[in-house]
Amino acid sequence: MIWLLRHGDAADGSPDSERPLTDAGREQSRVAGAAMNALGVRLNACLTSPRVRAVDTAKIACAELGNVEPQLEPKLSGGPIDAAALAAGLGEEVLLVGHDPDFSLAVHDLTGAQVRMQKGGLAAVKKGELVVLLRPHELRLIARH
Repeated sequence: MIWLLRHGDAADGSPDSERPLTDAGREQSRVAGAAMNALGVRLNACLTSPRVRAVDTAKIACAELGNVEPQLEPKLSGGPIDAAALAAGLGEEVLLVGHDPDFSLAVHDLTGAQVRMQKGGLAAVKKGELVVLLRPHELRLIARH
């Protein structure tokens, strides 16, 4: 399963690559990890864009899961991605953390589905099927249980 997590809400500023998460973005990231944990996800790997907001999202989400350390992947820093190629050979459950419109396009490339990934939103794809697409408010509901 390839999990795609769009970074949480980030502060405005320049340079773009150094924009930190807001308090809301940190909470979105924590909730995403908690929801994945509640769903029984056990990651084999996590790859993240090297941009600050994505790295912080990955670290916070993975801390909730407790079993994987995010690794920087420059190919996730912006522009089209080949999610399947990035996840290949890393195990059954791989989390990619990055940006939009890249992730919405990646879901389309993998499944044919037209989606719009929200900040702090999560998608999961398995063998060409969109298994789940969760917005931050849905992740909050899952994380509570």
